[in-house]
Amino acid sequence: MIHIPAIQTPAAAGLAQAFAKQSPRLNPHRIGLSSRLISLGVFVIFAALIVQAFLRQGLAVWSVGIAYILYDTALLVFTTWRIWPLRHGALVPPASTARPRFAVIVAARNEAAVLDVTIDRLAAQDDAPDVILIADDGSNDSTAEVFADRYGLVPPALGVISAPSPVLPSLRWLRLPHGGKARALNAAMLEIDAEVMLTVDADTLLDPGAIAAMRAAFAAEPELVAATGVIRPMCGPDWSGRLFEWFQTYEYVRNFLSRHAWEQQHSLLLISGAFAAFRREAVVAVGGFDPECMVEDYELIHRLHRHAADAGLEWRIRVIGRAIARTDAPATLTAFLRQRRRWFGGFLQTQYWNRDMVGNRRFGQLGTQMLPVKALDMVQPIYGLAAFVILIVVLASGRFHIVVPILLIMLAKIAIDLTFHLGSLRLYARWTGQSEGLRFGPALLAAILEPFTFQLFRHWGALLGWIAFLTGKETWTAQSRSAIRASREV
Repeated sequence: MIHIPAIQTPAAAGLAQAFAKQSPRLNPHRIGLSSRLISLGVFVIFAALIVQAFLRQGLAVWSVGIAYILYDTALLVFTTWRIWPLRHGALVPPASTARPRFAVIVAARNEAAVLDVTIDRLAAQDDAPDVILIADDGSNDSTAEVFADRYGLVPPALGVISAPSPVLPSLRWLRLPHGGKARALNAAMLEIDAEVMLTVDADTLLDPGAIAAMRAAFAAEPELVAATGVIRPMCGPDWSGRLFEWFQTYEYVRNFLSRHAWEQQHSLLLISGAFAAFRREAVVAVGGFDPECMVEDYELIHRLHRHAADAGLEWRIRVIGRAIARTDAPATLTAFLRQRRRWFGGFLQTQYWNRDMVGNRRFGQLGTQMLPVKALDMVQPIYGLAAFVILIVVLASGRFHIVVPILLIMLAKIAIDLTFHLGSLRLYARWTGQSEGLRFGPALLAAILEPFTFQLFRHWGALLGWIAFLTGKETWTAQSRSAIRASREV
């Protein structure tokens, strides 16, 4: 991708200087002994478990699979412990007379087919944003025609923000040379005058009360600097879309409950940039989004945590259960693998750049609990694929005396997953107020089938992420928006 730099304003220069100072990619930190031991141990343990497949004859042949199951079960137990209070419902933030000014930034490239749907949903919010700014990342489709015909906007010069739309006064248009999502967000946030900025992808539709819930959370807690809403997938009307939406719906439920669990440990790292709110001054202080990271939202949260620890700030990062959005998720295997390759590759980048934080007591529970878990997560998908391959080899070699205990272990794990899965649906509904599409029967079937189907696809995508990380070959690519196009009929 060729990047054409935008005009360097004093604000942009200041942001670049802050980033140069705050980025661990540009300023690597000394790696402590604990971090080195944890990182090395993750790979040594994996190698030792794989060796068992060649040295052992009994159930120990499948040691890597047993380790994978034990680790995953331990995470389920932790999540269950931390989300159990949700049985009483979501905590409502205390009422506040403050009403922080909210600006929504939509970074978009060639999204003309769905951009008007996204904008209209934002404008129709129960508590509409004060500003809706489209950061147009060098679109060469019919985006200009959509803005002109539907919103009466005249194309501004590159790097210049438009006048307000005569049709929708909160709407502004910032045309930029193509430089990627992170650069578009950085340029846009320097153009807004708002305390809180909300990043929303062009393929994401907010439920009517989403911004009201976000605004209430930021008004009630001055220390809150970043928050993610709860996202639900939508994948289009064809059979492939329905199948992927089915699996991803339950995956997203587990993932967001897990985020809530880690929030209780003051260790939330994963903020979905598709629907995330930030205090603008905090993001400016750490230098904005990193254009070289495949997952710029995830990397930014690490810098916010790092800056808070360095400066002794009581910053908080949360997931807001009542802020709901729906995103156009991959509806085919190819699109799904492409997405997971980028996600996991970006996770590996960020973990590598911030490896000095792993096991580091200076970062509290984030350093001593969350980041060691993330170090294990780097190889968890490889554990899963290796366990599957070894099981197939054992079956092919006719060693059925080993297969039976392996299958019993797998059935026990499915029973544990199923118990968590079904119990978590009730907690999720109490937390978010959402129960649509979370029926008992489909959830039961998904829990049974997932280890042999969708879970393997996730691991496959992660393996591709390792390749993307090691080769550095990944870009922000266009996705099909079949679900959002279908939403026009709703």
